[in-house]
Amino acid sequence: MSTLRNYILVTAAYWAFTLTDGALRMLVLLHFYKLGYKPVELAFLFLLYEFCGVVTNLGGAWIAARMGVNVTLTGGMALQIVALVMLAFVNETWSAAASVAYVMASQALSGIAKDLTKMSSKSAIKVLLPDDAKSALFKWVAILTGSKNALKGVGFFLGGWLLAIFGFVQSLIAMAAGLAIVLVVLLLSLPREMGKAKSKSKFNAIFSKSREINVLSAARFFLFGARDIWFVVAVPVFLSGLGWSFTQVGTFLALWVIGYGIVQSTVPALLSGVIPQGQTAFTLAAILTVVAAGIPICLIAGFSPSLVVLTGLGLFGLVFAFNSSVHSYLILAYSHGDKVVMNVGFYYMANAGGRLIGTLLSGVMYQISGLMGCLWASVVFALSAALISMFLPNVESSKQLAAFGIDAASE
Repeated sequence: MSTLRNYILVTAAYWAFTLTDGALRMLVLLHFYKLGYKPVELAFLFLLYEFCGVVTNLGGAWIAARMGVNVTLTGGMALQIVALVMLAFVNETWSAAASVAYVMASQALSGIAKDLTKMSSKSAIKVLLPDDAKSALFKWVAILTGSKNALKGVGFFLGGWLLAIFGFVQSLIAMAAGLAIVLVVLLLSLPREMGKAKSKSKFNAIFSKSREINVLSAARFFLFGARDIWFVVAVPVFLSGLGWSFTQVGTFLALWVIGYGIVQSTVPALLSGVIPQGQTAFTLAAILTVVAAGIPICLIAGFSPSLVVLTGLGLFGLVFAFNSSVHSYLILAYSHGDKVVMNVGFYYMANAGGRLIGTLLSGVMYQISGLMGCLWASVVFALSAALISMFLPNVESSKQLAAFGIDAASE
């Protein structure tokens, strides 16, 4: 009963955080686009957000292993509150350089908060379940990840709606107040020792030496880069250029992410009880590459740009949901014992690195070569993820190594 209770608490906290994270992304993007910021400048607003995710997943994993997942989870929530309040003080009379620098700083705090919360939430699932519960692990992590992405989509809609109705500052203050309530509940309810390693981990242990963790992390880097190259800046700016309002852009992106999240949470059922293996990740990444390549090819063939982009984004999201869900399971399935938090942190460092490069390229490529350049760059990244995934082992072989006392992460 306590396991289920703690899972519900962690999931609810992750949901609340995700709503504010999605809304904040849309608030910042649309607010500063309205002020006349160029695509590259918009991308720079989020660079520190993504970069701090890289650093956070390393240092945060070490802290969580030594002090417990509860510390990093509540710490992430507190930092998000600070970031929201800080951003509310931005002044439209500041110069572009000063505004970008200030927003980047607040987004850096939000990036640290997001990855602390995500790493802690997903690590908690593995900690709460017994090692041999592979089917339950796949279902629980799919539910957490899928529902998170669905709620991030709701957050996109919420951000566009709040900006249109209440304005920038009032929206930020309201979200900070809501998160503060959730933080108090967590501090009073979660066990302090959850996820704390039995032995003290050295800081250099954050750099995983496990072959399967390294390969999966490299594939994750290119997988998320393939998405963000055209999703972060290119698609919202492209849709705004078609005359879409802030609410329409936010609503469409919200529906995309919600649909993607729903599919992601139902992947275990859609796979009919089949436990994913390394080959599964390769097959799905190869399919994603084909879908990504089909979008610019259709544009070259002369089909309606709006129809191609909207349809292509839907197909891309469907296949990407399968990829992401399988990856989220594999990182936990490949991890053993006290190495869970450290491995998850290393893996999400690669995830954040992919988002960082994808975000930068989304702005740069769109300004240089428009949407077409972003699409072809996405194809290259998806193909790279597929080629790397060819080297992923089966989960069983990874567990057999552990059974013989060969924990590659500690070699």
